[in-house]
Amino acid sequence: MTIRPGLLALLASGPSHGYQLKTGFEAATGGMWKLNVGQVYTTLDRLGRDGCVVVDVHDDQKRYAITAAGREELESWWQALPGDDSPPRDELVMKVLLAIAAAPQAALDVVTGQRTALTEVLQRRRRALRAEARGGADLVARLAADAAVVRAEGDLRWLDLCEARLLELHRTTEPNSHPVTNQEAHR
Repeated sequence: MTIRPGLLALLASGPSHGYQLKTGFEAATGGMWKLNVGQVYTTLDRLGRDGCVVVDVHDDQKRYAITAAGREELESWWQALPGDDSPPRDELVMKVLLAIAAAPQAALDVVTGQRTALTEVLQRRRRALRAEARGGADLVARLAADAAVVRAEGDLRWLDLCEARLLELHRTTEPNSHPVTNQEAHR
C-alpha cells in the first residue's frame, strides 16, 4: 500500500495542510506508520497532477482539498477486495527463502535466529497491548497494537512451518537419515 489512499481518506473529511496530513496519518494508523513530511508533499503533488486534489494557497500556506476524481479513487480503494496476488514483499519471507536458495543446510539457523528475535518482539508487543488496555488507549491505538501482535504470531507460525518443511526435506534427501531435531541439525 502507498500513502496515497490514506491522504485521500484524510482529505475526505475536509481540507488540510500537508503537515496536518502527516500527523493525522500517523495518528490514524496508531503510530504504526511514520511518514517523512517530504513523502507527504511529493504524494500531494502527484495527487494534484492526477486531478485528485486541488491546492489553495493563502498567506504562503498551501491547503489541500479532495476533488471528485479523488473521491472516486478513494471509493475504488475502499471497495477493492484482497486479491489472489502474491503477498507483499516481506523482509522475513525474503530472508528465509533466500537462505534456502543460497545455503539450504544453514537455512535452519536463519529460521531459528528469526524465531528467537520475533518471539522477543511478540512478548514486547503483548506487554504493550496489555498496558494500552489498562491505560485506556483509544480504539485506533489498540487495534494497531492488536494487528502487530497477530502479525508476529502469524510470522512465528510460518517459521514453524518452514522448519518442519526443511526438516522433512532433510529426511527425504539424506540416505538412511533419521528424524533430526532442530538442535541436532545445527551441530
